[in-house]
Amino acid sequence: MTGLGALLLVQARRERIVLPIWIAGISFLCFAVASAVSAEFAGVAERTSIIVVATTSPAFLFIRGLPDGTSTGAVVFFQGYAFTAVLAALMSTFLVIRHTRADEEQGREELITSTPIRRATPLAASLILGMAANLVLALGVFTAFTAAGLPARGSLTAGFAVGVVGGFFLAVAAVLAQVMPSARGANGAAAGLVGAAYFVRGIGDALGTPDDGLTHVTSAWVSLLSPIGWGQRTRPFTVADAGPLMILATAAAVLMVGVLWLRSNRDLGVSLVPERPGRDRAAAGSTSLLGLGWRLQLPTLIGWSIFAALLGGIAGGLGPTVSNVIGGNQSLSQLIARLVPGSTGTIIDLFTTALLGIAGVLAAAAGIQAMLRLRAEEAEGRAELLLAAPRTKAQWLGANVIVAAVSTVVVSVVAGVAASAGLTVAGIGTDSPGLLVAAAAAHLPAAAVFVAATAVLFATIPRLSIPLAWGLLAAGLVLGQFGELLRLPGWLQDVSPFRHSPAMPVEPFEPFPSLTMTGIAVLGALLAGWVVRRRDLTV
Repeated sequence: MTGLGALLLVQARRERIVLPIWIAGISFLCFAVASAVSAEFAGVAERTSIIVVATTSPAFLFIRGLPDGTSTGAVVFFQGYAFTAVLAALMSTFLVIRHTRADEEQGREELITSTPIRRATPLAASLILGMAANLVLALGVFTAFTAAGLPARGSLTAGFAVGVVGGFFLAVAAVLAQVMPSARGANGAAAGLVGAAYFVRGIGDALGTPDDGLTHVTSAWVSLLSPIGWGQRTRPFTVADAGPLMILATAAAVLMVGVLWLRSNRDLGVSLVPERPGRDRAAAGSTSLLGLGWRLQLPTLIGWSIFAALLGGIAGGLGPTVSNVIGGNQSLSQLIARLVPGSTGTIIDLFTTALLGIAGVLAAAAGIQAMLRLRAEEAEGRAELLLAAPRTKAQWLGANVIVAAVSTVVVSVVAGVAASAGLTVAGIGTDSPGLLVAAAAAHLPAAAVFVAATAVLFATIPRLSIPLAWGLLAAGLVLGQFGELLRLPGWLQDVSPFRHSPAMPVEPFEPFPSLTMTGIAVLGALLAGWVVRRRDLTV
């Protein structure tokens, strides 16, 4: 295609900072996890203990993935694959939408296609760049694992298991860029599909069947509905089967060919899902900044709430299964007690606590996305029109901070209510029906810190606010999930707000950390309001 090489170079130049950070960060995480597992579980007995516990606990299977033996490589893959595959998928979806639908919205693609090139050339350049990025990522993961001492063949398969999942979601996001009328909608749908892939994989793994030795689990058929589930089936450090990756790669290639044909026959600015025209007059509740912010956030909030409800329902519905499997095995119960010292909760409490902790991450993500809507409004010129009325930038930011805070509350409460309802349906009553709601709400102060940090980023460095805000959430999650495993210093782990959330109902509620985080969030929001008043709108 004429101009393809030039466009590819332009897009690569635009990604010269963000894309290397994604690739280096994921690769370093793989190296750190592999090194930590090699040091922490050096002996076969230690690795067998953790794998046996994971095999018999749907909570471990849902969060981590499928155990597949007790070798160091197998434990590393079990500990980190699902998380790294999600990161690769998000890297790919954000990349392709940024260079397709977002460029259409901001008028850049109209300028490009006014030159003698084909309609699909910009999309083809984005797909080539994305495939190259995932290839480099696969080699980066391979290098990280081999540098940590893992077998080369298994490391190569594991690296391509991450890269191929990223490539599949690259194609999926390219399709969504043609279907959705806005970049915001395409990003939201793509992120939702990535989350759905993780959840579906988790359900299939949690319902899997362990072998007699309790060192391997065969996932249920449900995991076949998830690309991440297909990646797991490579079993890189036991059989290293590349077949599932060939199926995923073929599916991605078919999607890419189809989306290039679709773009060639679609007019610029048109989408398969048309954007509905608004009313001639705003509804009564949408005439204020707060009402407008709430109306714009509501569809996204419904999506986050659905995920939270599914997660809470899983926590409640699978709780009895966990109790029956582990509670009847005295040796496993004693092993879990050693792994979770000082815990006074039941097996069901441990399970629901783990999943409600993930619900806290979803709540933080919902709040961050609500705040980042401001950046989209500013960059696309709508904020300038909005602030032409007698309203200040501080009022505009404050209204959206309130919307973001309410979003975190709604997501957390929905998860707690769904978990409580799941236990009730499963026939397990509780002396305090609101306990699980309170346990979910205990993560709200940590989520509020991320909302305030996003507001400060938007006020101070708006052009970098989107990658930095999501980067902070990813860093907080990594420190919370892998901090102990990586043997990071205590002060570094304490940087993550999730580290200070009380793990109710396993742990008692301690008001001081929650009050401290709430105070930090309030001060951060006030600082953002003060700063945003003193800066101009920027593209």
